[in-house]
Amino acid sequence: MENMLSLYDYLGKPAGKELGASVYSAAVEKQIPRSIREVSNPKYTGKIMLYPKSFLDQYFQVSQVDNLPF
Repeated sequence: MENMLSLYDYLGKPAGKELGASVYSAAVEKQIPRSIREVSNPKYTGKIMLYPKSFLDQYFQVSQVDNLPF
């Protein structure tokens, strides 16, 4: 099974609701398998989504290309 990561694990910082919703929508649209992990820390307690690392690599590579200034 492929390594499943949260956006926090992947980015090294909180992703925020807007980015989280965008990644989730893309995963649903492409029928990417997802799983859920329960977390509890001083800043957040609840469920977080996990995605395959290969999907996150592809998602953020495409996002960077889409945001080029030219």
